[in-house]
Amino acid sequence: MRRTLTCIALFTCVVSSGSTVAAPTFPELEQSQNADNAKAGERSVPARTIPVPEDISPRAQALVAAPYRSPAWDANPPDAAAWHKMVARISDTTPAEIQRDLKNMHLTMEPLTIDGVHAYRIRPTAVPHAHANQLVLNVHGGGYVLGAGLSGVTEAMLMASCGGYEVIAIDYRMPPDAPYPAALNDVMTVWKAEIKTHSPARMAVMGTSAGGALVIEMVQRSISEGLPVPGAIGPSTPWSDLTETGDSYRTNEWADNILVSYHGYISHAAKLYAGSLALNDPNVSPIYGSFKGFPPTILSVGTRDLFLSNTARTQRAIETAGGEAKVELYEGFSHAQYLFDPMAPESQEVFKQIGRFFDAHLQH
Repeated sequence: MRRTLTCIALFTCVVSSGSTVAAPTFPELEQSQNADNAKAGERSVPARTIPVPEDISPRAQALVAAPYRSPAWDANPPDAAAWHKMVARISDTTPAEIQRDLKNMHLTMEPLTIDGVHAYRIRPTAVPHAHANQLVLNVHGGGYVLGAGLSGVTEAMLMASCGGYEVIAIDYRMPPDAPYPAALNDVMTVWKAEIKTHSPARMAVMGTSAGGALVIEMVQRSISEGLPVPGAIGPSTPWSDLTETGDSYRTNEWADNILVSYHGYISHAAKLYAGSLALNDPNVSPIYGSFKGFPPTILSVGTRDLFLSNTARTQRAIETAGGEAKVELYEGFSHAQYLFDPMAPESQEVFKQIGRFFDAHLQH
């Protein structure tokens, strides 16, 4: 009978018959890895497990240790109706939950319509005097298909609570009903409306993942249309490239417990958003566009994030074009994981750091 050997981690190997054999020792791995990597080219690494970091908070450890989000990460709905059904199942935030969080964070929230675009105004119950004339626009993430309505306001609430800013959360249109350029058009509509009553130098725009990419796209379009840009931006872990380009798509694949792999739902969502455009078109993958004239930028990302390379490439693009870009890196976090437990110290630190960056760059 043929027996197959499957290595799991560096600790044990299990034979299909059920018996266990010792894992390779370091000297054995040293020899085999040297042999496997003796020539230039692709890098070979042994099977391994990655422990939960010990030097992060217990709440952050629980996030890092959590199983994959299923069926979200590997969903592949066959049609628009199935996409809507999946989104409805995942986006289950209730008004009662939001009211509870608003109370705990000492915030108020009101729905708005800004030139036809739905949004929410979120404010601390007492806005600090230094922020009295300032405003932050938030563009939620969710792979361009998740985060509609109340399910997309967590980031804006954290920014208002930890940063002390008034925040407008933009509830933009999304695929499958509204592919590119609907989302960007909605963000631009709000931006054009707000700069009529606020100084752009006193405004920041921030967002995570798809929202981070839309922030970049919004700045690029503003520059191309001759509009002013914000005083600062915060495109965290931006989905700045819809193609599978970047080292971390491989190095963090299967370690990121949120996105897990490019070949999960995000590859399908990318096609939904791009519509008739190629995935590397600068209009939907802004990393391929111009970064000349960008305002000061802060980017937040985790060490296990599948979009770590997207973040690094965005920083380099901004700095190469003569701008300022700062990266805040968080130990152990997968993609946008700071949004999954707003009470985790690391989650709050993300937004405190963004707030400090905005404090330093926005006019008063």
